[in-house]
Amino acid sequence: MATKIMGRGPWTGCAVLFLQSLCPSVNLLSLYKDNKGKFIVFKVIKLTLSDSAGGLEGYEILKFHDADPFLGVEIKFLDMSTCQQFLESYSSATMRQSLSQHGCRLLALPEEITVQTQLKASTHTLDPHLDQIELCLQQIHLSQPERLCDEEIEHLELQLQNQAFNHTQQPLPLTQEESVPINGFQFQNRVFKDRMLTQADVQSFSSGVGRQWKIVGRALGKNCRALKGPAIDNLAYEYDREGLYEQAYQLLNCFMQAEGRQAKLSRLVKALEDCKLTSLAESILDFQP
Repeated sequence: MATKIMGRGPWTGCAVLFLQSLCPSVNLLSLYKDNKGKFIVFKVIKLTLSDSAGGLEGYEILKFHDADPFLGVEIKFLDMSTCQQFLESYSSATMRQSLSQHGCRLLALPEEITVQTQLKASTHTLDPHLDQIELCLQQIHLSQPERLCDEEIEHLELQLQNQAFNHTQQPLPLTQEESVPINGFQFQNRVFKDRMLTQADVQSFSSGVGRQWKIVGRALGKNCRALKGPAIDNLAYEYDREGLYEQAYQLLNCFMQAEGRQAKLSRLVKALEDCKLTSLAESILDFQP
Protein backbone atom coordinates (compact mmCIF):
# COMPACT_ATOMS: atom_id res chain seq x y z
CA MET A 1 0.00 0.00 0.00
CA ALA A 2 1.08 3.60 -0.60
CA THR A 3 0.96 4.39 3.11
CA LYS A 4 4.21 2.47 3.60
CA ILE A 5 6.25 5.38 2.32
CA MET A 6 4.84 7.90 4.80
CA GLY A 7 7.44 9.00 7.31
CA ARG A 8 7.10 11.08 10.42
CA GLY A 9 5.84 14.61 10.28
CA PRO A 10 3.70 16.29 7.63
CA TRP A 11 3.83 14.85 4.11
CA THR A 12 4.58 17.31 1.32
CA GLY A 13 5.81 17.03 -2.22
CA CYS A 14 6.00 18.89 -5.49
CA ALA A 15 5.19 18.06 -9.12
CA VAL A 16 4.92 20.03 -12.34
CA LEU A 17 2.02 19.32 -14.67
CA PHE A 18 2.73 20.24 -18.30
CA LEU A 19 -0.27 20.99 -20.53
CA GLN A 20 -0.58 21.51 -24.27
CA SER A 21 -3.79 21.82 -26.25
CA LEU A 22 -3.74 19.89 -29.52
CA CYS A 23 -6.58 22.04 -30.85
CA PRO A 24 -5.09 24.51 -33.40
CA SER A 25 -7.37 27.32 -32.24
CA VAL A 26 -6.47 27.00 -28.54
CA ASN A 27 -2.98 27.68 -27.22
CA LEU A 28 -3.03 27.46 -23.43
CA LEU A 29 0.38 29.09 -23.01
CA SER A 30 -0.54 32.05 -25.22
CA LEU A 31 -3.90 32.40 -23.51
CA TYR A 32 -2.24 32.49 -20.10
CA LYS A 33 0.17 35.20 -21.26
CA ASP A 34 -2.80 37.29 -22.42
CA ASN A 35 -4.31 39.53 -19.73
CA LYS A 36 -7.86 38.60 -20.70
CA GLY A 37 -7.18 34.88 -21.02
CA LYS A 38 -4.99 34.47 -17.93
CA PHE A 39 -7.82 34.27 -15.41
CA ILE A 40 -9.91 31.92 -17.55
CA VAL A 41 -6.99 29.49 -17.97
CA PHE A 42 -6.31 29.68 -14.24
CA LYS A 43 -9.96 28.93 -13.46
CA VAL A 44 -10.01 25.97 -15.87
CA ILE A 45 -6.94 24.48 -14.18
CA LYS A 46 -8.24 25.23 -10.68
CA LEU A 47 -11.55 23.46 -11.41
CA THR A 48 -9.69 20.54 -12.98
CA LEU A 49 -7.46 20.13 -9.92
CA SER A 50 -10.49 20.37 -7.65
CA ASP A 51 -12.15 17.54 -9.59
CA SER A 52 -8.98 15.44 -9.72
CA ALA A 53 -7.84 15.90 -6.12
CA GLY A 54 -11.29 15.67 -4.54
CA GLY A 55 -11.77 19.29 -3.51
CA LEU A 56 -9.87 22.48 -2.73
CA GLU A 57 -7.76 21.19 0.15
CA GLY A 58 -4.49 19.27 0.24
CA TYR A 59 -2.63 21.11 -2.52
CA GLU A 60 -1.79 24.55 -3.83
CA ILE A 61 -0.61 26.01 -7.12
CA LEU A 62 2.80 27.64 -6.68
CA LYS A 63 3.64 28.99 -10.12
CA PHE A 64 2.94 28.79 -13.85
CA HIS A 65 5.91 28.16 -16.14
CA ASP A 66 6.55 29.01 -19.79
CA ALA A 67 7.70 25.63 -21.13
CA ASP A 68 6.83 26.34 -24.77
CA PRO A 69 4.84 24.68 -26.27
CA PHE A 70 3.64 23.52 -22.83
CA LEU A 71 2.16 25.53 -19.98
CA GLY A 72 3.73 24.23 -16.78
CA VAL A 73 1.75 24.19 -13.52
CA GLU A 74 3.85 23.73 -10.39
CA ILE A 75 1.79 22.05 -7.67
CA LYS A 76 2.62 21.58 -4.00
CA PHE A 77 0.84 18.65 -2.35
CA LEU A 78 0.17 18.97 1.36
CA ASP A 79 -0.85 15.39 2.11
CA MET A 80 -0.27 12.01 0.55
CA SER A 81 -3.92 10.99 0.11
CA THR A 82 -4.64 14.07 -2.02
CA CYS A 83 -1.55 13.43 -4.11
CA GLN A 84 -2.52 9.78 -4.56
CA GLN A 85 -6.04 10.71 -5.67
CA PHE A 86 -4.59 13.18 -8.18
CA LEU A 87 -2.24 10.51 -9.54
CA GLU A 88 -5.09 8.04 -9.93
CA SER A 89 -7.18 10.63 -11.77
CA TYR A 90 -4.21 11.54 -13.95
CA SER A 91 -3.31 7.93 -14.81
CA SER A 92 -6.91 7.02 -15.66
CA ALA A 93 -7.19 10.02 -18.02
CA THR A 94 -10.15 11.43 -16.07
CA MET A 95 -8.09 14.54 -15.28
CA ARG A 96 -7.57 15.22 -19.01
CA GLN A 97 -11.27 14.72 -19.64
CA SER A 98 -12.14 17.12 -16.82
CA LEU A 99 -9.70 19.70 -18.22
CA SER A 100 -11.25 19.33 -21.69
CA GLN A 101 -14.78 19.80 -20.34
CA HIS A 102 -13.97 22.87 -18.23
CA GLY A 103 -11.91 24.35 -21.06
CA CYS A 104 -14.74 23.84 -23.53
CA ARG A 105 -17.26 25.50 -21.19
CA LEU A 106 -15.21 28.48 -19.97
CA LEU A 107 -13.55 29.20 -23.29
CA ALA A 108 -16.93 28.90 -25.09
CA LEU A 109 -15.65 26.34 -27.57
CA PRO A 110 -17.95 24.33 -29.86
CA GLU A 111 -16.41 21.04 -28.68
CA GLU A 112 -14.05 19.67 -26.05
CA ILE A 113 -10.35 20.18 -26.60
CA THR A 114 -7.77 17.41 -26.78
CA VAL A 115 -4.94 17.95 -24.31
CA GLN A 116 -1.45 16.47 -24.19
CA THR A 117 0.03 16.20 -20.70
CA GLN A 118 3.25 15.30 -18.94
CA LEU A 119 3.92 15.00 -15.22
CA LYS A 120 7.33 15.52 -13.65
CA ALA A 121 8.79 15.47 -10.16
CA SER A 122 12.11 17.33 -10.29
CA THR A 123 13.90 15.79 -13.32
CA HIS A 124 11.90 12.53 -13.20
CA THR A 125 9.12 12.03 -15.74
CA LEU A 126 6.38 10.08 -13.99
CA ASP A 127 4.20 9.12 -16.99
CA PRO A 128 6.01 5.80 -17.72
CA HIS A 129 5.59 4.74 -14.08
CA LEU A 130 1.94 5.57 -13.39
CA ASP A 131 1.20 1.90 -12.71
CA GLN A 132 3.56 2.19 -9.72
CA ILE A 133 1.75 4.68 -7.49
CA GLU A 134 4.18 4.17 -4.58
CA LEU A 135 7.15 5.07 -6.77
CA CYS A 136 5.41 8.20 -8.11
CA LEU A 137 4.44 9.31 -4.60
CA GLN A 138 8.02 8.78 -3.47
CA GLN A 139 9.44 10.86 -6.31
CA ILE A 140 6.95 13.67 -5.64
CA HIS A 141 7.75 13.53 -1.91
CA LEU A 142 11.49 13.75 -2.63
CA SER A 143 10.85 16.79 -4.85
CA GLN A 144 10.22 19.32 -2.12
CA PRO A 145 8.94 22.78 -3.17
CA GLU A 146 11.66 25.39 -3.30
CA ARG A 147 9.47 28.49 -3.46
CA LEU A 148 6.42 30.10 -1.91
CA CYS A 149 3.28 30.76 -3.89
CA ASP A 150 3.97 33.23 -6.72
CA GLU A 151 2.46 36.71 -6.33
CA GLU A 152 0.65 36.31 -9.64
CA ILE A 153 -1.00 33.12 -8.37
CA GLU A 154 -2.04 34.87 -5.15
CA HIS A 155 -3.67 37.61 -7.22
CA LEU A 156 -5.54 35.06 -9.37
CA GLU A 157 -6.67 33.14 -6.27
CA LEU A 158 -8.03 36.37 -4.77
CA GLN A 159 -9.77 37.22 -8.06
CA LEU A 160 -11.39 33.77 -8.10
CA GLN A 161 -12.54 34.13 -4.48
CA ASN A 162 -14.01 37.56 -5.20
CA GLN A 163 -15.86 36.21 -8.21
CA ALA A 164 -17.31 33.38 -6.13
CA PHE A 165 -18.25 35.82 -3.35
CA ASN A 166 -19.96 38.24 -5.70
CA HIS A 167 -21.82 35.39 -7.35
CA THR A 168 -23.20 34.14 -4.01
CA GLN A 169 -23.84 37.60 -2.56
CA GLN A 170 -25.59 39.02 -5.61
CA PRO A 171 -27.76 36.24 -7.04
CA LEU A 172 -30.43 36.75 -9.64
CA PRO A 173 -33.50 35.70 -7.64
CA LEU A 174 -36.65 34.36 -9.20
CA THR A 175 -39.44 36.89 -9.29
CA GLN A 176 -42.84 36.02 -7.86
CA GLU A 177 -44.09 35.49 -11.41
CA GLU A 178 -41.30 33.03 -12.18
CA SER A 179 -42.37 29.96 -10.22
CA VAL A 180 -40.49 26.71 -10.84
CA PRO A 181 -42.49 24.62 -13.34
CA ILE A 182 -43.49 21.04 -12.60
CA ASN A 183 -40.97 19.72 -15.11
CA GLY A 184 -38.16 21.98 -13.87
CA PHE A 185 -35.89 22.50 -10.89
CA GLN A 186 -33.93 25.35 -9.38
CA PHE A 187 -30.13 25.49 -9.09
CA GLN A 188 -28.10 28.58 -8.15
CA ASN A 189 -31.28 30.69 -8.47
CA ARG A 190 -31.85 29.58 -12.03
CA VAL A 191 -34.47 27.22 -13.42
CA PHE A 192 -33.47 24.17 -15.44
CA LYS A 193 -35.67 21.74 -17.30
CA ASP A 194 -35.72 18.37 -15.58
CA ARG A 195 -35.12 15.19 -17.55
CA MET A 196 -33.94 11.63 -17.21
CA LEU A 197 -30.21 11.13 -16.76
CA THR A 198 -28.26 10.34 -19.92
CA GLN A 199 -25.04 8.45 -20.55
CA ALA A 200 -23.36 11.82 -21.11
CA ASP A 201 -24.39 12.79 -17.56
CA VAL A 202 -23.01 9.51 -16.25
CA GLN A 203 -19.69 10.03 -18.02
CA SER A 204 -19.38 13.62 -16.83
CA PHE A 205 -20.18 12.58 -13.25
CA SER A 206 -17.77 9.64 -13.34
CA SER A 207 -14.95 11.81 -14.69
CA GLY A 208 -15.27 14.51 -12.07
CA VAL A 209 -16.48 13.02 -8.81
CA GLY A 210 -13.30 11.13 -7.82
CA ARG A 211 -13.27 9.62 -4.33
CA GLN A 212 -16.46 11.49 -3.44
CA TRP A 213 -18.60 9.00 -5.40
CA LYS A 214 -19.47 7.05 -2.25
CA ILE A 215 -20.70 10.19 -0.47
CA VAL A 216 -22.87 11.09 -3.46
CA GLY A 217 -24.13 7.52 -3.55
CA ARG A 218 -25.26 7.73 0.06
CA ALA A 219 -27.01 11.03 -0.68
CA LEU A 220 -28.85 9.39 -3.58
CA GLY A 221 -29.52 6.38 -1.38
CA LYS A 222 -31.71 8.41 0.95
CA ASN A 223 -34.47 8.06 -1.64
CA CYS A 224 -33.27 5.00 -3.57
CA ARG A 225 -33.70 1.57 -2.02
CA ALA A 226 -31.14 0.01 -4.38
CA LEU A 227 -28.36 2.15 -2.86
CA LYS A 228 -29.19 1.50 0.78
CA GLY A 229 -27.39 -0.85 3.16
CA PRO A 230 -24.18 -2.47 1.86
CA ALA A 231 -24.91 -1.70 -1.82
CA ILE A 232 -22.33 1.09 -2.16
CA ASP A 233 -19.58 -0.84 -0.37
CA ASN A 234 -20.37 -3.82 -2.59
CA LEU A 235 -19.87 -1.65 -5.69
CA ALA A 236 -16.57 -0.38 -4.30
CA TYR A 237 -15.38 -3.93 -3.73
CA GLU A 238 -16.64 -5.35 -7.02
CA TYR A 239 -15.08 -2.63 -9.19
CA ASP A 240 -12.01 -1.86 -7.07
CA ARG A 241 -9.56 -2.97 -9.76
CA GLU A 242 -11.26 -0.90 -12.45
CA GLY A 243 -10.73 2.34 -10.49
CA LEU A 244 -12.74 5.35 -9.38
CA TYR A 245 -14.21 6.18 -12.79
CA GLU A 246 -15.79 2.74 -13.16
CA GLN A 247 -17.03 2.69 -9.56
CA ALA A 248 -18.78 6.04 -10.04
CA TYR A 249 -20.09 4.93 -13.44
CA GLN A 250 -21.61 1.77 -11.97
CA LEU A 251 -23.13 3.76 -9.10
CA LEU A 252 -25.20 5.92 -11.46
CA ASN A 253 -26.03 2.95 -13.66
CA CYS A 254 -27.40 1.15 -10.60
CA PHE A 255 -29.40 4.26 -9.67
CA MET A 256 -30.83 4.59 -13.19
CA GLN A 257 -31.74 0.90 -13.48
CA ALA A 258 -33.47 0.92 -10.10
CA GLU A 259 -35.32 4.22 -10.52
CA GLY A 260 -36.20 4.02 -14.21
CA ARG A 261 -37.99 7.18 -15.35
CA GLN A 262 -37.52 8.69 -11.89
CA ALA A 263 -33.73 8.76 -12.28
CA LYS A 264 -33.88 12.49 -12.91
CA LEU A 265 -31.20 15.11 -13.38
CA SER A 266 -32.66 17.12 -10.51
CA ARG A 267 -32.03 14.27 -8.06
CA LEU A 268 -28.36 14.03 -9.03
CA VAL A 269 -27.89 17.80 -8.83
CA LYS A 270 -29.55 17.87 -5.38
CA ALA A 271 -27.23 15.07 -4.18
CA LEU A 272 -24.19 16.96 -5.47
CA GLU A 273 -25.34 20.14 -3.72
CA ASP A 274 -25.84 18.21 -0.47
CA CYS A 275 -22.27 16.92 -0.81
CA LYS A 276 -20.92 20.42 -1.55
CA LEU A 277 -19.88 19.41 -5.07
CA THR A 278 -21.49 22.36 -6.79
CA SER A 279 -18.66 22.75 -9.32
CA LEU A 280 -19.39 19.25 -10.62
CA ALA A 281 -23.10 20.06 -10.78
CA GLU A 282 -22.26 23.20 -12.77
CA SER A 283 -20.17 21.13 -15.17
CA ILE A 284 -22.95 18.58 -15.73
CA LEU A 285 -25.49 21.37 -16.28
CA ASP A 286 -23.07 23.36 -18.44
CA PHE A 287 -23.79 26.22 -16.03
CA GLN A 288 -22.47 29.57 -17.24
CA PRO A 289 -21.66 31.97 -14.34
